[in-house]
Amino acid sequence: MTLYDSRCRWARCATLLLACVLAPLAVAADDSNADVWDRVDHHTVKSGEIDIHYVTLGEGKPVLFLHGFPDLWYSWRHQMAALEGEFRTAAMDLRGYNRSGQPKRVEDYRMPLILSDVAAVVEDLGAPITLVGHDWGGGIAWRYAMEHPEQIERLVILNLTHPRGYGNVIANATEAQRRNTEYARNFATSEPDGSPVPEGLLNRYASEGEKVAGHYREAFERSYWDGMLNYYRANYGQVAGGGEMPNLQMPVLQFHGLKDTAVDKDGLKNTWDWIDRDYTLVTVPSVGHWVQLEAADLVSNTMLAWLLARE
Repeated sequence: MTLYDSRCRWARCATLLLACVLAPLAVAADDSNADVWDRVDHHTVKSGEIDIHYVTLGEGKPVLFLHGFPDLWYSWRHQMAALEGEFRTAAMDLRGYNRSGQPKRVEDYRMPLILSDVAAVVEDLGAPITLVGHDWGGGIAWRYAMEHPEQIERLVILNLTHPRGYGNVIANATEAQRRNTEYARNFATSEPDGSPVPEGLLNRYASEGEKVAGHYREAFERSYWDGMLNYYRANYGQVAGGGEMPNLQMPVLQFHGLKDTAVDKDGLKNTWDWIDRDYTLVTVPSVGHWVQLEAADLVSNTMLAWLLARE
């Protein structure tokens, strides 16, 4: 097989994967929180040689949001707007995305370096904080809370099961579960080739209205597609259950859209055994992976009440 044939095969594979992973969201057009884009304060911190961009809105104890793949800080606009009256909300662009640094090597996206990015923002905000993560941001948040329990007052996870639970599903996958995670294995074994951000991703948020869709397109156009995939290439085995995993030492709130096929609900089993404080699980039967957008009001209002109850 020639290099050209290999790249064409990968391009066809990526197109099929993106049709599933990046399908248009079932979210109605809603510009009610679109002004969050214009109201946030922008910050940049150094993590080694990499610039990490994050935004803040509101005053009070810090709540730091970590987005997933493929996304950016703006994924949290509804939750930031809901919490800003009580908390100082902050949301990062992970490395490779939007206004954060975009190193080229696969090894520059290893989990210890990503955790260092989070640490740089936490130090800038001032610990302790509440840490919130979705998808890859959820995987990062689980790990960070395990390694730095003294910095994390409360942990909120959206549609990323505990690494032990995720690993159990991978290790004992049904045929359907194996098919549903095939995209991740393909991403993890792919080779960087400098491809631009796919057009399907650039247009993914069209259903949310021209203003919101324009913000996403602008941000994704300046993001690094290979950097996004490098999270899988550098870390997928670890997210699936590798490494030491001490029990969590802070209260945990977890949301899970039950229609999610990428992160199977079977991974929720026994999560309570890996948390030494109170654990609240909110399942949402009517939505899928992007629960913070598809069930924005439920997530925002529940998160606010849960946080205030633990003040």
